[in-house]
Amino acid sequence: MARYADAATLFRTALVFVAAYMILVKYDILLTVSTVIVVFLLDFVDGWLARIDHKRGLKQSFYGAKLDIAGDRVTEYSFWMVFTYLGIVPLFVIFIMFLRHSFSDAFTASKGKTFQNMNTAFGKIAYSHVSRGGIGVVKAVTFIYLTLVYTAGYPILIGYALTGILVAYILLRGAAEIYETLV
Repeated sequence: MARYADAATLFRTALVFVAAYMILVKYDILLTVSTVIVVFLLDFVDGWLARIDHKRGLKQSFYGAKLDIAGDRVTEYSFWMVFTYLGIVPLFVIFIMFLRHSFSDAFTASKGKTFQNMNTAFGKIAYSHVSRGGIGVVKAVTFIYLTLVYTAGYPILIGYALTGILVAYILLRGAAEIYETLV
């Protein structure tokens, strides 16, 4: 039996490429922003669907959580690359993101860590439901705003501030992951 959560993750991952294309060609602003919103809503929905899958008697597949992380990375990297290509986000930001994710993912994988088995207070705070929901909202708001910078001429200064907040948030969570594997 198919897992709804995995299907949502795969759909979200494919839809991000549609959203990226729509941004690049300055497609209809309302439809483009709506598509970006759906991409981020699907990230929340796949967690909800995982609980439904569990109630349906389906155990989490071996690849389910890893598929979700891969979908998260593809989504995030796609938006970072689009906005870097467009000259809205400085190139060094995408290098920071690649380094952060590469090292924190490698460290956590080496110790079998997930947000569900964090042991330290730092790790538990950084990966609480509030923090995980918060990062999703900050990503969505940042990438939607950057879409509006390019497609509708919104002021870039706010985009820089949102980008700075998002990068700081992502680095803090990465530090928690790495710290968790070192203690």
